[in-house]
Amino acid sequence: MKKNNTKSTGAQFGELMAKVQKFLDRNFDESFSQDQLFKIMRGREKKQYSALTTVLDKLVKNEKIQVLPNKNYQSLFTPQTLIGVIDHVNPRFAYLVSPDLEEDPIIYAQDMHNALDGDTVKVMLVPSKNSRNNGRVEGEVLEIIERKKTEFVGKIQLNKNFAFLIPDSKKIFTDFYIPEGKIMDAKNGDKVIVKFTHWYDNDKSPHAEVIKILGKSGENEVEMHAIMAEFGLPVEFPNTVTDESENISGIIDNDEIKKRRDFRHILTFTIDPADAKDFDDAISIQTLPNGNTEVGVHIADVTHYVVPGTELEREAAKRATSVYLVDRCVPMLPEKLSNDLCSLKPNVDRYTFSAVFEMTDQAQIVSEWYGKTIIHSDRRYSYEEAQEILEGAESEHSTVLLHINALAKMLRKERFRNGAVNFETVEVKFKLNEKGEPLGVFPKVRKDAHKLIEEFMLLANKKVAEYVFKHKNGKEKNIMVYRIHDEPDPEKMRTFANFALRFGYKLNADSKQVSKELNTMMEAIEGKPEQNVLENLAVRAMAKAKYTINPLSHFGLAFEHYTHFTSPIRRYPDMMVHRLLQMYLTDTVKAELKDYEQRCKQSSEMEKLAADAERASIKYKQAEYMTKMLGMQFQGIITGVTEWGIFVEIIETKCEGLVRFSDMKDDFYDLDIANYRAIGRKYHVILNLGDKVLVNVKNTDMEKRTIDLLFIEKVQNA
Repeated sequence: MKKNNTKSTGAQFGELMAKVQKFLDRNFDESFSQDQLFKIMRGREKKQYSALTTVLDKLVKNEKIQVLPNKNYQSLFTPQTLIGVIDHVNPRFAYLVSPDLEEDPIIYAQDMHNALDGDTVKVMLVPSKNSRNNGRVEGEVLEIIERKKTEFVGKIQLNKNFAFLIPDSKKIFTDFYIPEGKIMDAKNGDKVIVKFTHWYDNDKSPHAEVIKILGKSGENEVEMHAIMAEFGLPVEFPNTVTDESENISGIIDNDEIKKRRDFRHILTFTIDPADAKDFDDAISIQTLPNGNTEVGVHIADVTHYVVPGTELEREAAKRATSVYLVDRCVPMLPEKLSNDLCSLKPNVDRYTFSAVFEMTDQAQIVSEWYGKTIIHSDRRYSYEEAQEILEGAESEHSTVLLHINALAKMLRKERFRNGAVNFETVEVKFKLNEKGEPLGVFPKVRKDAHKLIEEFMLLANKKVAEYVFKHKNGKEKNIMVYRIHDEPDPEKMRTFANFALRFGYKLNADSKQVSKELNTMMEAIEGKPEQNVLENLAVRAMAKAKYTINPLSHFGLAFEHYTHFTSPIRRYPDMMVHRLLQMYLTDTVKAELKDYEQRCKQSSEMEKLAADAERASIKYKQAEYMTKMLGMQFQGIITGVTEWGIFVEIIETKCEGLVRFSDMKDDFYDLDIANYRAIGRKYHVILNLGDKVLVNVKNTDMEKRTIDLLFIEKVQNA
């Protein structure tokens, strides 16, 4: 017994020492007397006070804490400082995103010290003071190194002698104070753009001034311009860029033709959306004397017109991508280039950069060729027109289209055999009237015509990347812009596999062929109510694709090397790839290639921004469309469970809304976040992700781009 008591006393002493050190480390910038520490440790007996004395003496001896002249104790913990970017996820806290850390530190609102989302900051890392953080490191902003944005868009709220801007951005959690005289002629409720001026430490809100009035909130043109301003998208090109583009000659020069391989005599066509204005890729096809098929993938030769050192080049690098909002395109290049000189229109000669493949009837690549070309497109097909031919409609090119589609299917089959992941996430499309108001919303359907073009674009991208990677130019490593996609994080895949198991789908997350496991599941869930939920969760478990000069693989496509070569009208990385490929083809590799990785990073960041802007425009139009459906009932699928309620995607319209727990009158629901579900206390109804439910449209908020739904009942036997 005595031995056991000794162990127990030793364990208690160790626990007290750890508790005291943890407390002092968490409060490293404060000091405490022994009496204060005794109360904090909830001591009551003299022997506990004596034990605390021993603990403090030992911590001092071990140089973990120090005794100050006033006899107070203070930790010797030295905090680490780090530079990173603020990701402000909700009003209560943000994360510091830094490539130097595996886990992002949490920064509570009171420790933000006037930093805003996206700002680059210097942060002091400290041990967690909040037991709910599960040991996650906390941070406190010491210095704002660079503001990401100085202009913000939102709705103005006028008072007698001042105004406030209520920001549109869901990641800005403070209003902006606008003093009298800095409001311009804005009317109450107008959408405006303000410029950040200052934010003093003791001020509750940052100060700003109105620099542009967009117009009346709620109008389509105003809201689209507001979205563009929110994400920093330009409304128009600078005059210098437009002037430069207008001065480019569109004459096809005979001397230039002599430098190119001429494809004008070979059948060539484009297949694009019916409403497309720019055509940056075309396909040529001919049968060779040996019976094989030659397929040419012809891409607009943008870099023939846009050359380094020009304003056009600088603007393209800055924009990095075209952005497609619901009702408009924010182009990377001016219209003279994107819709005219670089657009592969039918019945006109166009300069192109091409990847040409000789293929057997089994889609085996016999030979490949890359270089500058000139083409003459014979026909422009919409996806719908091409699909009708593939489904049996008569056309002068029926035989050719059916043959090339058969080759595409073989390429696709081989790609999946090699481990490509078959994700078909649902995208929505709107039918708009002349005012931009949504008349209908429906899912985009991808058929063989879409997949035909996609497969040959993938082939060209893959083969160009392989060619440059293997090309010998006397250097250890060829510079190239690759499109990479890391393998999924094993822990995220295990979490996804555990969730999928609840629906009866088994997935071995630790398999070396996890892509094949995913494909098997995707086939099994096709057409099932849970399909969209599982597909979206699987996508979230994946790494994000990005641009880099590092020749890593592309997991999703199962390609060892991959790049983007096929869309230089709308993607700056493709322009970089064209220039690099031409250097290797002509052995004129330049030494100054240091900025390629930085431009890859810029392109990846702009790609994400474009996706966020496109998503915002879709959310706005969905909310606008559902305003016509107030009070109507719909069936939906539960797509998310949060502390506020459940997200439901309406099956008919693909619009997602929130059912708030506070509005659920049938029962009081408890959140079971670990199992992605909510459970009713009284009737024990379980609401899982993927469940079918009946909902009523309660309200819409176009400014916040949200839809509120009311829960009616769970649809049984869904």
